[in-house]
Amino acid sequence: MIAVRDVSKIFTTRAGDTVVAIENVTLDVGADEFVTIVGASGCGKSTLLKLIGGLIAPTTGQILLRGALVTRPSRDTGMVFQNPVLLPWRSVRDNILFPIEILGWPLREYRTEADRLIGLVGLRGFEHSIPRELSGGMQQRVSICRALIHDPPLLLMDEPFGALDAMTREELGMELLSVWSERRKTVVFVTHSIPEAILLADRVVVMASRPGRIVTSVAIALPRPRALEMEFQKEFEEYSKIIRSAIAAARTRVS
Repeated sequence: MIAVRDVSKIFTTRAGDTVVAIENVTLDVGADEFVTIVGASGCGKSTLLKLIGGLIAPTTGQILLRGALVTRPSRDTGMVFQNPVLLPWRSVRDNILFPIEILGWPLREYRTEADRLIGLVGLRGFEHSIPRELSGGMQQRVSICRALIHDPPLLLMDEPFGALDAMTREELGMELLSVWSERRKTVVFVTHSIPEAILLADRVVVMASRPGRIVTSVAIALPRPRALEMEFQKEFEEYSKIIRSAIAAARTRVS
């Protein structure tokens, strides 16, 4: 589904200095695979996600989506950010349908799908509510539905639960797995939380900084469907140790 080939991204600051956000990153993500990306702040996780989504262009290297070169955002991609960025004057249903309007597709053909997604994420009864009438977790549910409404094969998620409390974060993680299980999309999910990364993923990619690079990729063989109680299993703890050790080793090399 995704092929990142020897990609680097260099930014120039206002002062004229150059910052190497990521350097020589190569990564393959298979169709229907759920990949999480972890690493310390500033290691380039979000930059890599924006590159895959076509929001920014690589300085060197190339990114392919289904074999086609990524040069701009694609209809094949849905994106969810840490902040829901909902239109405050629009209802839940109308926020979800907004991408359909932008694409110029007939709204009447997608209203039933919007209502189905609303039910899937537990928002039935809030179809006509506006964002200020919703909690943070509910707003993020709307954001996920909006990313899914046009049925993209790829879902990119940049710390979508990072601003939520622990209990809401866990609840939304389980709901995301339920949606993914039903729709079987390719997901690339950026997070700071190692337990969250393990619980959600088929594979955890560990990044290090200065410059941003991939240091290891850990396949997660826990059975599906997943449950929060798995965090107390020995296998889960072993995965956590491996990933934490990889992050710590990368920090040591930098220092």
